[in-house]
Amino acid sequence: MSDSISSPAAEPNPPSAPPSGAAGTRMTPAERRASGSLAAIFALRMLGLFLVLPVFALEARKYPGGDDPALVGLAMGIYGLTQAFLQIPFGLASDRLGRKRVIVAGLLVFAAGSFLAAFADSLAALVAGRALQGAGAVSAAVTALLADQTREAVRTKAMAMVGGSIGLVFAVALVAAPPLAARIGLAGLFGLTGALALAGIAVVAWAVPPEPARHAAARRAPVAALWQHPDLLRLNAGVFALHTIQLAMWVAVPGLLVQAGLAKPHHWWVYLPAVLASFVVMGAGLFPLERRGHLRAALRGAVALVALVQLGLLLVSRAAPAALQGVAAPAPDAWGIAGLSMLMFVFFCGFNTLEASQPSLVSRMAPAALRGTALGVYNTLQSLGLFAGGALGGAVAKFAGPTGLFATTLALSLAWLALTWGLRPVGRAR
Repeated sequence: MSDSISSPAAEPNPPSAPPSGAAGTRMTPAERRASGSLAAIFALRMLGLFLVLPVFALEARKYPGGDDPALVGLAMGIYGLTQAFLQIPFGLASDRLGRKRVIVAGLLVFAAGSFLAAFADSLAALVAGRALQGAGAVSAAVTALLADQTREAVRTKAMAMVGGSIGLVFAVALVAAPPLAARIGLAGLFGLTGALALAGIAVVAWAVPPEPARHAAARRAPVAALWQHPDLLRLNAGVFALHTIQLAMWVAVPGLLVQAGLAKPHHWWVYLPAVLASFVVMGAGLFPLERRGHLRAALRGAVALVALVQLGLLLVSRAAPAALQGVAAPAPDAWGIAGLSMLMFVFFCGFNTLEASQPSLVSRMAPAALRGTALGVYNTLQSLGLFAGGALGGAVAKFAGPTGLFATTLALSLAWLALTWGLRPVGRAR
């Protein structure tokens, strides 16, 4: 394998670094500013998406055509399909035209799709709005800009700040979504999503540090090099599996909670503690393991946790065959709610670890001149996973119920674990 794919020599003009040793693993003020502002862009964009996610499967039933679980799953997942088509072009454009202007263009498209969904009067129109939302594929450009402005030694921390901001707004969305949906409906949530995207443009203009020029000045590398690196391929397959599983789970998890006797407005009682506690576990485990050169073991462990959760949900769903109808139990099942809470905690421990470590590794392995393109490929597979999770998850749930759904996600997670086992040892970040 060519050294150019992973050698730091492929990255000219690296950011100025503090002294080596312990100080070398601390962020500079410029790195903190870049990480914070770019995490804020992700947070504003993802808050709108997450506000919709916990209530979408239930609220979409109120639209004409909403009685078809497969169509509801398509409406959830079509966002990921259009993202998948455009992530690589947006990433390639950011390598050629500059990161910030591509980010602004993508946020404008995302906002337009949000407002279109807000005015939808049928599930088919909602599908169209979600598709346009996905066309604002800025994830690759944002993560490439973050990688441009940080050193390898702190890049996983920077990616974790992004992942942490996403996890935090997910927790906020889980608390806020049910009362907001009751007050302003799904249409109002989409309108709010569009407004948040416009706020993200303001962050790009006034908070993000000046864009470095080195991605444009770096020696060009052939795009084909990205397809010749087996570990990049493993990471791309891994992010596809992760987001397929994540979105497919949410076709049935809300119904499981309702059937256990936890009313929809109270689902945040499960989600919020699980998300927040998982941050503590990730911070205590991931960064020390990375410093010691055990990042591969952390990745394997995180994938194993995701698989373990799918097994647990499969067992729970066998006792709750009516979960997709959202029929509440005559009385709350405290043990059932506690079990689902533990499963959500374990899932988020694995999910947050993978969200921080995988894109960091992609940014290290790819040539600097193709970093945006490499992250575009990575985010394309992520987006395809979101589409597959919604569309396939809805179809499997329709024909095989929640038990068939979680049997499918368990099989996918085990195949992913087997694929990840071949990942080469990952050294300490430099």
